[in-house]
Amino acid sequence: MPLSEQEQRLLDEMERHLMNKDADVVAPREGQTLSYRNIVYGTVLVLVGLGGLVFGVSSSLIVVGVLAFVVMVAGVVLAVTPAKGGSARAAAAPASTGSKKPAASSSSSFMDRMNDRWDRRQGDR
Repeated sequence: MPLSEQEQRLLDEMERHLMNKDADVVAPREGQTLSYRNIVYGTVLVLVGLGGLVFGVSSSLIVVGVLAFVVMVAGVVLAVTPAKGGSARAAAAPASTGSKKPAASSSSSFMDRMNDRWDRRQGDR
């Protein structure tokens, strides 16, 4: 069953709101910006550790396997560690989140309007 024109507009508005809300969710928080360099180095360490683990298991050298596992863990830790010296990024983050605060209040009014429309629609039935 096709949507009416009003329902299509409401759906489009909800999609736009959701896209704006997703940008708020994935925005980096203060002091939590990830460095692409750390991610790349961490991935390389994980791959080297994986290769060492395979080599250690295939050659029955347990010490090599344990060290390779430690290298893999260090790679993961490095990849998820926030960037050091990202004070410029960290200083920019609160400003951008501060400017989005009014959007949060408008989102509550958006939801209130949607709830009111839903209640009116259900009252007509």
